[in-house]
Amino acid sequence: MFNEIDCNMNSNLQFSKVQFPNEKRVATGYAPIALEIRRDIVKMLTLAKSGHTGGPMGLADFMAVLYFGKFMKYSANEPQMPDRDRFVLSGGHLVPVLYSCLARAGFFEPDELSTLRKFGSRLQGHPGLDTELPGLETSSGSLGQGISIAVGMAMADKLVDHNDRKVFCLTGDGELEEGAVWEAAMAAANFKLDNLCWIVDNNDCQIDGRVRDVMSIYPLAEKFEAFGCNVIEIDGHNFEQIVNALDKFEQNNKNKSGKPTVIILKTFMGQGVSFMQDKYSWHGIPPTEEQAEMALQELK
Repeated sequence: MFNEIDCNMNSNLQFSKVQFPNEKRVATGYAPIALEIRRDIVKMLTLAKSGHTGGPMGLADFMAVLYFGKFMKYSANEPQMPDRDRFVLSGGHLVPVLYSCLARAGFFEPDELSTLRKFGSRLQGHPGLDTELPGLETSSGSLGQGISIAVGMAMADKLVDHNDRKVFCLTGDGELEEGAVWEAAMAAANFKLDNLCWIVDNNDCQIDGRVRDVMSIYPLAEKFEAFGCNVIEIDGHNFEQIVNALDKFEQNNKNKSGKPTVIILKTFMGQGVSFMQDKYSWHGIPPTEEQAEMALQELK
């Protein structure tokens, strides 16, 4: 496990000990959390020398609100708490942002972030339940499958167990090119899963270029509306809009609207670092140590 691994960290790539409570905050209160998450991502990927940088960086703002704004019920002290809400990362390659959130929420010590993608680490390049990392709800990585798992979870909660649990699922926009995604959308609407919050990271970037050029998914909001979903489009870097969108999902769920909620985040890949921002070339590469130093200077 991670304490057996020699990480050889230099001082710039060491992780702070700070952790954050899950509580309601003013919108500006999420900015320091998102900044810490972005620093974690840069450090993790630099130490790993492989992995996906751009997408996780673009999701730091939303994930800061989701995990630390009391929108999702969880307990780091009791990860398998029966009435917890669940988060499914369908786009498994985006996992550095999730690992950072779990560490900063107290599921494990932040120092373990230094073991990303190392042999024997619990923090593999795609999340795996076999690692027994607290806070993970499912393995993922084959794009298009995680949202189907999330729909199954939401169906079990609403139709079988009749409980108040919520299911949050994050997909990338390139992932929407997978046909299974739209089968999941059809099922979510058909079974009236108002306990499902589907988050789409719409940065219009995938490994081969712009999503609109590789295989266009647009018009996106209209597609989800046609499937019977409640759609909210927001600036994924605006904390007030993120809070308002999650509030609307909560209301949709409490009102038993019978519609799944889809939040479309307009984000920039590599947000927060000037030489990464909105560049699809950063989809699947890590920073060098020199690039990490520049990035961390910008993220002070």
